[in-house]
Amino acid sequence: MTQAEIKLCSLLLQEHFGEIVDKIGTHLIRTGSQPLRAIVHDTGTSLDQVKKALCVLIQHNLVTYQIHKRGVVEYEAHCSRILRILRYPRYIYTAKTLYSDTGELIVEELLLNGKMTMSAVVKKVADRLTETMEDGKTMDYSEVSSTFCRLADTHFVQRCPLVPDPPESADAQPPPPAPTLSINEKDMYLVPKLNLVGKGKRRRSSDDDAAGEPRPKRPKQTAESKEPIPDDGIYWQADLDRFHQHFRDQSIVSAVANRMDQTSSEIVRTMLRMSEITTSSCAPFTQPLSSNEIFRSLPVGYNISKQVLDQYLTLLADDPLEFVGKSGDSGGGMYVINLHKALASLAMATLESIVQERFGSRCARIFRLVLRKKHLEQKQVEDFAMIPAKEAKDMLYKLLSENLISLQVRCQR
Repeated sequence: MTQAEIKLCSLLLQEHFGEIVDKIGTHLIRTGSQPLRAIVHDTGTSLDQVKKALCVLIQHNLVTYQIHKRGVVEYEAHCSRILRILRYPRYIYTAKTLYSDTGELIVEELLLNGKMTMSAVVKKVADRLTETMEDGKTMDYSEVSSTFCRLADTHFVQRCPLVPDPPESADAQPPPPAPTLSINEKDMYLVPKLNLVGKGKRRRSSDDDAAGEPRPKRPKQTAESKEPIPDDGIYWQADLDRFHQHFRDQSIVSAVANRMDQTSSEIVRTMLRMSEITTSSCAPFTQPLSSNEIFRSLPVGYNISKQVLDQYLTLLADDPLEFVGKSGDSGGGMYVINLHKALASLAMATLESIVQERFGSRCARIFRLVLRKKHLEQKQVEDFAMIPAKEAKDMLYKLLSENLISLQVRCQR
């Protein structure tokens, strides 16, 4: 981890959570995992403030804790998760693009608060949407709940791990120093059945306050009169890995559109959409899909025949980039998307464009050549790239000095 990354994490923590949280978070980034007493001693911060700062960081999944054998709880900050704060606007914009303003505000509330119950999110978003509507119009809770369910169905939001129920035989045992959270994988996207009835409310305007009318006193709520929260204890968070998977899929679709045509990219988009939930974000291939399944799942109004679809799939499978591969012949042909190959090709194209922009087309030609052939001698570079010896030597030195290529000495026996 570089000093620049640590400094950036510190600035992000200070901007979003304040100086105390920044102080504790940056200390954990620099030192690694530490117990509570060591954090208090090393930072010179009071125990109460350290506890509150750690609560904030854990709430936003920026710090995790682990119980060691001796019962000591150590806290560890994750720099990569803190740096994801920079992408929050992109996550929110993606939710707006896919699920309109309601989806945008749901994701925004979850990112700003870390973890929330579904009922709290629905009420808060309905109130915010009602504020933006014309007088007399309100946002119904059921509409916000419907969008929340769609986000859960496509795995953009997920349940948070819970404290498991203690076994009946564990009554006499002392409680652990910190709870161990867990969740069943099949329950991660299960939306609780809630009967949320109501509409968003507007805040009291400042004009009404200035009129001098006394506000009616709110009756004090006792523990008995307080309404129980229907989904108490079931918290939700944004699944950032799912957003990254969506960004990856969009990059693959754009690459296919640039290389071939719009129809090919729409076929690849359909294949990715069909396997977005069933395929893990780190899987090398998507699930195999038959030609018949792909044909039935094409967008409504996309008028291409089954024969034309088969021709496009054959063309994609025969392409040298190998984004799409054929894995069988049943169902009119089984096809997969080679995700690792696609990402490697995109990374290579990005590197080549960077070299061309910084050093020119001739340097890019040499870099592309070395990238394809893996190992080349200087004389081979001159011959294959068709560049004079003096220029080729200068360009190879430039690339070598920037660590874009490396020199390997061959030992002669």
